[in-house]
Amino acid sequence: MSANAELLARRIAAIPRGVSVATGVFAARAQNAEIWDIEGKRYVDFAGGIAVLNTGHRHPRVMAAVEKQLQLYTHTAFQVMAYEPYIELCERLNALAPFAGPAKSILFTTGAEAAENAVKIARAATGRSAVIAFTGGFHGRTMMTMALTGKVLPYKRAFGPMPSEVFHVPFPIPHYGVTVEDSLKAVQFLFKADVDPARVAAIIIEPVQGEGGFHSVPTELFVALRRICDENGILLIADEIQSGFARTGKMFAIEHSGVEPDLVTIAKSLAGGFPLSGVIGRAPIMDAAEPGGLGGTYAGSPVSCAAALAVLDVIHDEGLLKRADAIGVRLRERLQAASRRNDLAPIANVRGLGAMVAFDLVKSRGTSEPDGDMTRKVTARALENGLVLLPCGIFGETIRILVPLTASDTLIEEGLDKLEAALGIT
Repeated sequence: MSANAELLARRIAAIPRGVSVATGVFAARAQNAEIWDIEGKRYVDFAGGIAVLNTGHRHPRVMAAVEKQLQLYTHTAFQVMAYEPYIELCERLNALAPFAGPAKSILFTTGAEAAENAVKIARAATGRSAVIAFTGGFHGRTMMTMALTGKVLPYKRAFGPMPSEVFHVPFPIPHYGVTVEDSLKAVQFLFKADVDPARVAAIIIEPVQGEGGFHSVPTELFVALRRICDENGILLIADEIQSGFARTGKMFAIEHSGVEPDLVTIAKSLAGGFPLSGVIGRAPIMDAAEPGGLGGTYAGSPVSCAAALAVLDVIHDEGLLKRADAIGVRLRERLQAASRRNDLAPIANVRGLGAMVAFDLVKSRGTSEPDGDMTRKVTARALENGLVLLPCGIFGETIRILVPLTASDTLIEEGLDKLEAALGIT
């Protein structure tokens, strides 16, 4: 039995099947955009730990900051004895907030915590309880964020009734026949049939859907949602957990629209591989919750804060906003060229902001009929060829690319060569 097979057997025996694993190989070490498994095989990483590694595996500056913090203290609980790295990080996040006026930030540990607490803050600030989310959206696996998530399988089935007063409207995807007009009509139908807008605390939306298939919110929709929120006293929450921190060529993806949110949820690439999340919001809104109403034992770990401060330095000093744009241009060029080749599996709908790029596998060229089976085959072939890829999408038809922004051009080309080989028709 191989080392990977042995660990897989141990994993099946020891860990519930509810924790799914995309691959059957196990990591031994990683650096920048490369991973080696326990059998010594090398992989080009186009998954980035699900958008966590915009600055790459073990960036030297991140590791140095963490090692320095480890020599000082690892935990006090911010609510017991506070520490400067938490404060400094919040100050820097406030300066980056994608809206005008004073901002405040609070830190947590996971993306789901960030989304859940954004809802708590919105409810405290408005005195209302209802929340509107979008089909295809993913916001987490806690009870509230599971309710917000717009996909039943695998996230909701068998977990009982969802929290009340969470409503969904369709997310606009033109090649599936859903327009911005359809989305806005659905909001108005909700207001007429299911929930008085005076009861709605917030509308939450990913500027680029993650698990839903890397579909970007059209500016037209963002403008309309901002107007609806302003007219009805509703808060607009931008879920930037997967799209934030330079991935799209902006610090936050909503900046492409010019629309300002009221609250922003953050996580994933914030701390370069260390667990950290947060909410950035307009200061009066953030101050609505009473002392003790927010927080968590491990929330804002000093080690993770040190890593995050280094990540912000790397994004600035290494020009990762421009780098994301350059990577995105190259990814889309290669994928568009691949879409015209008859010797590759048919692909369609190449899309993305910056380096948050995706495409669909379809059943026949020139159509948008999704082919989730082929997507699974391609990702499996890619892994055999030494490339880590992740699927997503409503029908599992989408392949997303989340290569670290610190990857070299040579490594990115190597990964794209491996992807094209995996797309080959055999």
